[in-house]
Amino acid sequence: MLAALTGMGLSAAAGLNAYIPFLVVALVARFTDLITLPTGYAWIESGWAIGIGAVLLLAEVVLDKVPAVDTVNDTIQTFIRPSMGGLIFAATSAASDLDHSTWMTQHPWVGVVLGVVVSGLVHTGKMAARPVVNGVTIGAGGPVVSTVEDGASIGLSLVAILAPVFVVVALALLAWLLVWLWLRVRDWRRSRRERAYSPG
Repeated sequence: MLAALTGMGLSAAAGLNAYIPFLVVALVARFTDLITLPTGYAWIESGWAIGIGAVLLLAEVVLDKVPAVDTVNDTIQTFIRPSMGGLIFAATSAASDLDHSTWMTQHPWVGVVLGVVVSGLVHTGKMAARPVVNGVTIGAGGPVVSTVEDGASIGLSLVAILAPVFVVVALALLAWLLVWLWLRVRDWRRSRRERAYSPG
């Protein structure tokens, strides 16, 4: 159960920023005993994987704070973030259950699917909200929201590894935020249509 919570928390973090939870898992596995990755996922903590992840994170952090460019980046990340969520869920679940015969271990594809779904949902909410934030604030709000998302991704990644029980609370708050954003996006689009079709 804790392995699933860890995987879900990291997958949700990947929906905000694909490379933060990847690097958190890689660094924790490389320099501590909190995570011991099985052979099939040991490459995650290799020097080259950490280096590439760091370069991609730097590019993501910069691109995600430039209005209009962030929307293009989000479109590209539609393929990357859910994939990373599936990878991280599977890796941490396998690491936790390596020495136990559990249903999740015997059906590793479930972790991948759950990771892809959770990460994909978070990414979809982020992608839908960002153009609205840029439009309402004339681009000024994008960098602020992006910084908050990066911080949330770091926090969620650490909570998922260090205190997975609290992932339920974090995911509930994130779900509430995504629903609130979705409602705001819907209202904003409706008001734009009404203004477009109003006479004069």
